[in-house]
Amino acid sequence: MADTPRMRRVSDRIKQIVAAMLESRIKDPRLGFVTVTEVRVTGDLQHATVYYTVLGDEQEQRDSAAALASARGHIRSEVGKQLGLRLTPTLEFTADVVPETAADLERALREAAERDAELARLAAGATPAGDPDPYRPARGADQDADQDADDAPGS
Repeated sequence: MADTPRMRRVSDRIKQIVAAMLESRIKDPRLGFVTVTEVRVTGDLQHATVYYTVLGDEQEQRDSAAALASARGHIRSEVGKQLGLRLTPTLEFTADVVPETAADLERALREAAERDAELARLAAGATPAGDPDPYRPARGADQDADQDADDAPGS
């Protein structure tokens, strides 16, 4: 379904509310350095998926996920108060995998660049296996005809 302007406004507002709540009002010691990256709402504005990233190792990510799960009701009630919609959307917190995917892509690009550099280094000192210029024109029938015309007695 296409994003309507209202869906975008609601998702942007939810993102702001959740980020502010995580920064100032949620005091769970398990909550690490969490960044809200995106919020997607359904077309009927009943469900919102909040994507987030956590700076730290896997243990900190698990702890932050548990803290978000336990604070979900408190965050949802604040979202409902500030949005002023007839029905408050349910919140689902999902760890954003974009940073890991970007890191994997960067690693793959770096490996490809290293292989290309190695190939260029090997090709720099290589010599052709056959003729150095395999595309030079072969002496064919056209050249023979031109040569015969030049050798004719009337030329």
